[in-house]
Amino acid sequence: MQLSDFEYDLPADRIAQTPSARRDKSRLMVVDRCSGTIRHHHFWELPEILTPKDLIVLNDTRVFPARLIGNVGGRKIEVLLVRSLGSRIWEALLKPARKAPPGQNIRFDKHLSASVLSSTESPIRILEFCPTDNLAGKIDALGSLPLPPYISRPNGEKDSQDIERYQTVFAREKGSVAAPTAGFHFTGKLLERLNHTFLTLHIGYGTFQPIRGKQLEKHRMESEHYRLSTSTAEAIKIHKRNGGSIIAIGSTCTRVLEHVYLTHGDLCQDAGCTELFIYPGFSFRVVDSLITNFHLPRSTLFVLVCAFAGRELMQEAYKRAVQENYRFYSYGDAMLIK
Repeated sequence: MQLSDFEYDLPADRIAQTPSARRDKSRLMVVDRCSGTIRHHHFWELPEILTPKDLIVLNDTRVFPARLIGNVGGRKIEVLLVRSLGSRIWEALLKPARKAPPGQNIRFDKHLSASVLSSTESPIRILEFCPTDNLAGKIDALGSLPLPPYISRPNGEKDSQDIERYQTVFAREKGSVAAPTAGFHFTGKLLERLNHTFLTLHIGYGTFQPIRGKQLEKHRMESEHYRLSTSTAEAIKIHKRNGGSIIAIGSTCTRVLEHVYLTHGDLCQDAGCTELFIYPGFSFRVVDSLITNFHLPRSTLFVLVCAFAGRELMQEAYKRAVQENYRFYSYGDAMLIK
């Protein structure tokens, strides 16, 4: 399967740079896989579109301020914390990485610095922070939310609304470097009207990594940590037995649910890491419907929705979204695929 099959044309002005005025005021395209019909709604209409038997599954991960700006010999260096390997050891993505060979010291302020322990051929480095007391607090104080590269801000500074809006209203489990953006459209009041439950998947830097190479099947996903509780697994099974649909909110929930089923042959309490790459030909066993944003061409996310709904239907839906002036990517509008 060729990566070029998952291309589409998108004018740059369709990429949302700011969130909608109100979370649930975003638009909602409803795509029916059986009939191939495409309808246009707003997100606040979701309770009327779903049924009381349906259950939505949300990712309650919380984005932490993983982006730090350091100094190496008077030169600026950007550090994106990727994964904690211990009390003060972190995997980090450095830009530019060439400024930080093993042994290099990176200073963030007079109270915080890090030494580069090792490197790879990629921009990933292993850092050891100093001092060790209240390291998490120091990172929270100095760091900023790592917005996706397609969202631009003057001089790289975050807009004040990013602090609130680049986070779901139900975010609670700290650990992601990117937000589960399909969840941005929900408000507390909207959730009160919907049957819902939670799981956790901490999104890593791999979500920003392009598919390299022309053959789709050779791509390998970065490992991401997840947790599925007993209560969520049981709630899903009860709803399916009662004839309800399971609506995954975003690719992260989809990947966790399908990974657990593939691993155990059933849904059950589980925690671990997943590298599941979903592409056309995948057999979905848990997820009945999917709510997601509009994704980058040639991305693992666009490939996943094509696996769920069919490439031809998704190409038509995205073409329609461009024609109808939908907003794309993280701060953009949403799609419900039934």
